[in-house]
Amino acid sequence: MRTIGIVPARMAASRFPGKPMYPILGKPMVEHVFRRAKLYEGWDELVIATCDEEIANFAKSQNFPVFMTGSHHTRALDRVAEAGTKFDTKLEDDDIVVCVQGDEPMLSPDMMDAVVAPLKKDKSIPATVLAMHITEEDIWRNPDTVKIIHNAKGQVLYTSRMPLPYSKGSFSPELGARRIYGIFAFRWKYLQDFTNHPETRLEQLEACDSNRILDMDFTQYIAPYPYVKSYSVDSPSDITLVENHIKEDKYFGLY
Repeated sequence: MRTIGIVPARMAASRFPGKPMYPILGKPMVEHVFRRAKLYEGWDELVIATCDEEIANFAKSQNFPVFMTGSHHTRALDRVAEAGTKFDTKLEDDDIVVCVQGDEPMLSPDMMDAVVAPLKKDKSIPATVLAMHITEEDIWRNPDTVKIIHNAKGQVLYTSRMPLPYSKGSFSPELGARRIYGIFAFRWKYLQDFTNHPETRLEQLEACDSNRILDMDFTQYIAPYPYVKSYSVDSPSDITLVENHIKEDKYFGLY
């Protein structure tokens, strides 16, 4: 059972065009993501998937493996699924494919272990998503942050940009709210089933891939993760937030 990591990146992000190549402390964001993901020792292979020559040329200049994919993809998981067909050694149904989204420049290698471990332990689990605990009200209310509703078994029930769980509109860390952090793990067969299914209504309304999984009546499990100061980049204003905190974490000095 192989473990493959794929970093999807495209220049035409609707909220922040050119985002993958935007510099963070002198390095393009996609470089931070790839180098930090590379610190995880469990990969059999780790590649970048893109439809943009600018990103591909940069990746090649850094000796990062890169696959060119179609420009028609609007969802990261669909780009990852196409990239999964391009490996020299064909992926097997039970192989694990991890989507490491290209807008997570503060990720840590143990996040990869968190999403992969359940699939290695239990072959009946088809997919996981890193679910970070929310301790800040601003993040809970931010529509750029996708919140997760899950059952007692850890199965995802719904994902939304609304502040959920609602709890009469009041927030506290004890609410137990969790957000999607852009690291997803799939068994290869399951990811193929996902990408062969048309986009669904709830996926389009919430602009979130995970809702296609739920609309398909498939199961995605959370990979719980404690709160850490690790900020995603959804808009240009997030760059300053990342730059103010990334220098403080222990992985920044390793690359």
